[in-house]
Amino acid sequence: VQLQASGGGLAQAGGSLRLSCAASGHTFNNYAMGWFRQVPGKEREFVAARRWSGGSTYVADVVKGRFNIFKDNAKKALYLQMNNLEPEDTAIYYCTGRYGWSVSYFDSSTWVYWGQGTLVTVSS
Repeated sequence: VQLQASGGGLAQAGGSLRLSCAASGHTFNNYAMGWFRQVPGKEREFVAARRWSGGSTYVADVVKGRFNIFKDNAKKALYLQMNNLEPEDTAIYYCTGRYGWSVSYFDSSTWVYWGQGTLVTVSS
């Protein structure tokens, strides 16, 4: 499984960005996919996750109501729509995947596959 994230960049506070994660190397029907973020010197933080096929989406409280996770089956792509960005959202964002769902989806150690990360910078 290969994951490649893109779409990061510079945004102003209150603005929007959409991150993309291109997935390849497998059929993802039984997979879970998600997004984490990390600020240098801090632990990787859960942002959002979902089962590839159906099921609920899970979004961290700190971004709930502003971020949304969704997918495109035909493109085998996972997205993170980020609205009303805040300077505190500045981080490297990673897409991630695993076979099957884990109830500990918020724990980065339970995820197996990781993309290379894309930097999001939000200016005030």
